[in-house]
Amino acid sequence: MHKHIIGLLAALSAIGSAIAGCCHMQSGPDSPVSWVGTWSTALQLVEPHNMPPEPGLSSNSLRQVVRVSIGGDQLRLHLSNEYGNAPLLVSSARIADSAGMDVVDAGTSHAVLFDGNESIAIEVGSYVTSDPLAYDLEPGSEIAITLYFGEVPSDLTGHPGSRTTSFIVSGNEVEAPQMPDAIHTDHWYVISGIDVANRPDAAAVVTLGDSITDGRGSGTNRQNRWPDQLAARMRNTGELGHVAVLNKGIGGNCVLKPCLGPSALARFERDVLDEAGVRWLIILHGVNDIGGSQDSDAELVVNKLSEAYATMIDRAHEKGIKVFGATILPFGGSFYDSPCHEEVRQSVNSWIRTSGRFDAVIDLDAALRDPESPNRLLAEADTGDHLHPSERGHELIAEAVDLRIIRE
Repeated sequence: MHKHIIGLLAALSAIGSAIAGCCHMQSGPDSPVSWVGTWSTALQLVEPHNMPPEPGLSSNSLRQVVRVSIGGDQLRLHLSNEYGNAPLLVSSARIADSAGMDVVDAGTSHAVLFDGNESIAIEVGSYVTSDPLAYDLEPGSEIAITLYFGEVPSDLTGHPGSRTTSFIVSGNEVEAPQMPDAIHTDHWYVISGIDVANRPDAAAVVTLGDSITDGRGSGTNRQNRWPDQLAARMRNTGELGHVAVLNKGIGGNCVLKPCLGPSALARFERDVLDEAGVRWLIILHGVNDIGGSQDSDAELVVNKLSEAYATMIDRAHEKGIKVFGATILPFGGSFYDSPCHEEVRQSVNSWIRTSGRFDAVIDLDAALRDPESPNRLLAEADTGDHLHPSERGHELIAEAVDLRIIRE
């Protein structure tokens, strides 16, 4: 499963000013180091309409850009063939600082190796982790991962909702400083995460959710999803600059059953428990279960969602992870809107607020609802479909997270 957790978070005290700026400290013989995720995405089988455009990936190069949370002086890359129907061959891989879109800073380009080799065959249903790579990774920086493929399976593993442009060129161009003739596609393929070597008290927050967490309504190539903005808030505080945010949202995803991608329950181990250095979990999930339900199933959905939340809380607590419950946002006026669905939303939110099962509650319903029509989003927070938050809505979600729950 995804990630081997190494050196879990010793010395969790002393988060004060002595830690300010330490997310980028150099490691050495007198400085304990642990691995922690700095960027990650939730994987699924790529649907036919989201597959790479021509010329495709086989025998070609793919450059993908991600924004990391925290920095460090070593990193390791995770690649996946979890949903493949045949082995996937990565012939070579490089990482470099992004200089915008398809351009990289060639002076920062490093080869990524796997057991000392440039190439790696990823078996069906498997993932691989690269060798540790010495790399001066700046907090909040954008990193370009360029892969040159051999044969790839017809079923691909990826994250369609990247909201970030990737670049495909023919042949082996992993060392190219730019790709002016590349074919563009706004999806990620094969990459699943980056860990960094950081201080023992470095840690990560996982945000588990659906399209709202995945970034629907945020700007393409703007990296302003609410988890991105939460990460920026923590970096800017100084004392929380050692805390990463790992976005595990999947558009169209459900908690209880497979919708788009595996259900939250099915992917919980991979996307939360197996991530390196996780200490906190924010669950903003359930709107698709509510909106996709029949009126006759209203009570069942409330009970099943509360049971699912309790299960995830218990599993996280067994790993020492604190869990914060976020209330379901209003969706009045959307295609999910109905009196029954609104009643279910209110009941689920009541459980989140009052059950006492969560370590803290983030009341996003209260933060983003229209006070004149509380079953609807604030106008400024609404993309116009009355379900997904706008860019301003993503900002409001990030601002609604009380950072004191991370400090504790």
